[in-house]
Amino acid sequence: MYDVTFALAIILGAGFFIAKLGQLVRLPSVTGYILAGVLLGPSALNLVSEETITEKLGHFTQIALMLIAFGIGEHLEISRLKRSLKSVGLIGISETSGAFLFVMLGTFFVARVSGVGESGRTLQDYAVLALLFGAVSVATAPAATLHVMREMKAAGPLTTTLMAIVAVDDGLAIIFFGIAMSAARQIVGAGGGSMAVAIISSMTEIVASLMLGIITGLIIDFVIHRLNRLDEVLTVGLSLLLLCGETARLAHFSPLLAGMAVGFTIVNRDRRDVRLFRVINRFEPPIYVLFFTLAGAHLDLSALIIAGWVGLVYFLLRALGKLAGCSFGGRLAAAPEKVVRYLGLALIPQAGVAIGLIFLIRGDAVLGSYASIIIPVVLGSVVLSELTGPVCARIAVEKAGEASVGCGVVRPSGPAILPKGFRPVEMNRIELIPWNWTPLEPAENSYGQVIFGLSHTKTGPSLARFTTLLAHYYCGTPTAVHVLSPQNETEAEAMQSKTRELTQKVACEVESLGYSADVKVITHENVAKGILSAANSQKTWAIVLGHPHKSTSHEFNRIVDAVAKDAPCQVIMVRLCGVLHTERILVPVVDLKNLKLLGHVIRALCGAGKHIITLLAMVQSDALHEEIKEAEELLVDWVQKEHLIPHVRCRAIATEARVEAIVQEAHDHDVTVMAASQMHGLRRIFFGSLAEDVAQNCRKPMLIIHG
Repeated sequence: MYDVTFALAIILGAGFFIAKLGQLVRLPSVTGYILAGVLLGPSALNLVSEETITEKLGHFTQIALMLIAFGIGEHLEISRLKRSLKSVGLIGISETSGAFLFVMLGTFFVARVSGVGESGRTLQDYAVLALLFGAVSVATAPAATLHVMREMKAAGPLTTTLMAIVAVDDGLAIIFFGIAMSAARQIVGAGGGSMAVAIISSMTEIVASLMLGIITGLIIDFVIHRLNRLDEVLTVGLSLLLLCGETARLAHFSPLLAGMAVGFTIVNRDRRDVRLFRVINRFEPPIYVLFFTLAGAHLDLSALIIAGWVGLVYFLLRALGKLAGCSFGGRLAAAPEKVVRYLGLALIPQAGVAIGLIFLIRGDAVLGSYASIIIPVVLGSVVLSELTGPVCARIAVEKAGEASVGCGVVRPSGPAILPKGFRPVEMNRIELIPWNWTPLEPAENSYGQVIFGLSHTKTGPSLARFTTLLAHYYCGTPTAVHVLSPQNETEAEAMQSKTRELTQKVACEVESLGYSADVKVITHENVAKGILSAANSQKTWAIVLGHPHKSTSHEFNRIVDAVAKDAPCQVIMVRLCGVLHTERILVPVVDLKNLKLLGHVIRALCGAGKHIITLLAMVQSDALHEEIKEAEELLVDWVQKEHLIPHVRCRAIATEARVEAIVQEAHDHDVTVMAASQMHGLRRIFFGSLAEDVAQNCRKPMLIIHG
């Protein structure tokens, strides 16, 4: 086959057609693709030559590997995994170790006894084969497992644990494989040095691969966040992803680990913009058809017959290792009995990652000679596991009693195209709607103060309003703090005139709400220290700071960070934009722990005027209907506990991109209230800040609460 275009047409068409035929008898699509490859390849009709498979179409394998690894990273979301960290950790390590040890020992014994492979194989060769078989056996097939869970609308302890396990399973497989490859090279004498050197070398490779992926993920997240069109997101994201993979390959790093780290980084950013995952999902089907069909074309039927016993042992011992490991790890973690008994059954499927790993072995200059045995064994096992695995997963769910009926899956509700107003904020106009509700009644015995920074005539009255609402809640006094730097006499007189103008405006606003404002003028060369000195002079309930009127200021961010670090109370940053009215208030909630930080502000707003507050839970785009309902119920429980039912509404939505979803919801509200990121340093750089991202793109007033 000399025409690559014709080969592509034949492979795609045959893969699709045979997969459809297989579906008539309920065979997984992956099995159909592999069978199509076998039929087209050198072992059967020879419509696709060895040269076409290995040289002319080899780059599609590299693309597919990066897409698979990238998709694995999406499932490694810390917020999901940490809920069951102990059980997932113990079970994950146990079942991967079980499969690795069972397969490694079993295949070594059978290969040695049966003398599989070319004549002249040594004990060392069988040890390398066993080590590589063990490493590949760790991988599962997340797509197959997740498909069964969605199809059965499963929900419960087994399903929750299974979702977490399949998320970490292939990540562990890639790490196992990286170490096994380095150790195998050492065994055959190509690594040089001692085993300690080999281990250090492999760990260095793993760390370097992860760092490359993390850096690429941060770059992708930074770029696509600024793109509105999905075609642009796909183009830029895919180009950077493939560049990462090729860089890893040229640097002798692991492309799979790097790709996984890219996905991990993007999905764990605070703004969680997963549009790239979704648009790639729509782009990747033909790539996957090529990948699995080419994998089948690599299958040498004669070699499959020769490696028959090893293949059977590999399949059986892998399944046994998964079952035993899940049972052992589940008991160690004190998991529910249904998890201990049935989880292993749901981990039988094996496909994409395992096939990717054997391709890496085939392309390795040192270990490529072992591929003639490993490829038919693993592909044969993949066919068997894809035939039996989904059935086993279905049985596990049914036995555990977690199959649901009539409960639909909620699809992503995040906007495919960014809202029209999604662009950097231009704070050209600030307008304050007068307070038309009943004036507030100050407490007879007020105690303490709520202070706000006073620096600009346009922002002062708005800050005064929020401060007064908080002071009413705390039964304190709204206090304006104006920090002046040391001046000469002439400059001091000019500043005093400006201060009088500022205080008159804020005093009028505070009085319209029924309160009287205190004013403190502090002379200090450091604004943050000046504000803190006012806060420490007496009991202070909260500090309100207004964002600079004209533009984002790094100096202001430093002031906020400095005040928040040493403040004796909460610090509330107010970003003003456009018209300020406080009737409809949006409070996005990513983590229920945020409610502890947001609680005082929510209660303060409920206790004055006729504010209507919407608590909006943000859940993952692939969340089940039950998960969305549970998130909403948790918000309702909190509202009931706080006795805020008349004032607060609760909603939960699934979204692909948090920033875009919040910005879209903010269009129908007057003010958005969010918790600031509690992370600092490198963690802040890695995870980012959802509140700051929203503030940069939302054209409505915002309150950002620092703990």
